[in-house]
Amino acid sequence: MSSLTEKLSSRLEAITPSAIQVIAQTARELRSAGKDVIDLSIGEPGCNTPDHIKEAAKAAIDNNITKYTPANGVPDLRKAIQDKFKRENNLDYDLDEITVGVGAKQLLFNAILATIDQGDEVIIPAPYWPSYIDMTVLADGIAKTVICTCESNFKLTAKKLESAITANTKWLLLNSPSNPTGEVYSDSELKSLAKVLLQHPHVMIMSDDIYEHMIYGGSFHSILNVEPELKQRTLVINGVSKAYAMTGWRLGYAAGPKPIINAMNMLQQHSCSHPSSISQVAAAEALIGDQSTLLQRRTELVKKGQLMSKLLNNISGLNSPEPAGAFYLYVSCKHLIDRTTPDGKILQSDIDVAEYLLRSANVCTIPGTAFGLSPYLRISYDTSSDLIKQSASRIEKSIATLKTSPIKKLIK
Repeated sequence: MSSLTEKLSSRLEAITPSAIQVIAQTARELRSAGKDVIDLSIGEPGCNTPDHIKEAAKAAIDNNITKYTPANGVPDLRKAIQDKFKRENNLDYDLDEITVGVGAKQLLFNAILATIDQGDEVIIPAPYWPSYIDMTVLADGIAKTVICTCESNFKLTAKKLESAITANTKWLLLNSPSNPTGEVYSDSELKSLAKVLLQHPHVMIMSDDIYEHMIYGGSFHSILNVEPELKQRTLVINGVSKAYAMTGWRLGYAAGPKPIINAMNMLQQHSCSHPSSISQVAAAEALIGDQSTLLQRRTELVKKGQLMSKLLNNISGLNSPEPAGAFYLYVSCKHLIDRTTPDGKILQSDIDVAEYLLRSANVCTIPGTAFGLSPYLRISYDTSSDLIKQSASRIEKSIATLKTSPIKKLIK
């Protein structure tokens, strides 16, 4: 009798478990064992869903809005999304150019699965959100990563984009503000990318704007704001998870060319059918209701990011950029590589560094290896100021116990 493992699909061999989820699970296990773990790993708002959104969901339950909905979402929600795009982004979409899904993540997956054939390439700037890679691979596509170093602030340049495009390129995937770096593309940087894309009409653009309300200098602009001619081959992905602290509600939305939206809707009909009816009501309220929490959140995040960056830069061996957007810092830990822990282990990678900080300082971070560029640590700072200070203090004490390796001493 063959094992059940032998009956699993071979496509699973091409993907890997989410490193973010693996480390988060380790943190949860340590916490369950009584360890006082400060978790700076998960990309989740530190606040709760605003009350007026929760009240709208409660009313939906009381009014029995609990039946099936259209696969692409109820008209009221799509109208709220349509108005949002016009009001905030100066973008006009027909209702049938808009769809909703079980989070922005599912919409990204639907779009890739609906458009990628074997051998098609997706250009993915690195550092990247890991799921971009595995979604592409699951669709039999080629994830073509382009390394974007700190010298370009971890952002794709026009020169690198031009070099990466081939006849097989199907998508360019842009994420600004970025997960994991928090960096934001300027208008001039977007214009330079758009100039290249105009020369390659076969390349479509997937703009992941999930962190658009978390930008700390100026206003948010997508590539469509600087080059409207790209609209007919650009898919905009967004959602309510980050801006409105609704990660658990699982509600995302997308807008773009009607053929792509129709294809995504077809996939959704045969997978999850539609997002929760209650979540759709809550999302509509989030988009059309009181928006004052957005400014308040931005103000808080700027302070938290600056505090975390300042404290980390005071720690020998770490180098943190100034926060630009989202709620992440991509912190260089290259000066910790090859140092030796008190128990004699040599830190050979950012994975080792993250594991050491988790075990010795009870602070959970994500190694840059998970995002395609090492040696870095992604730190999510959307937590209380007290926990930011505590985590930095623990990290500093833990790093202070490291010893310079004998090899480095000889080199000196």
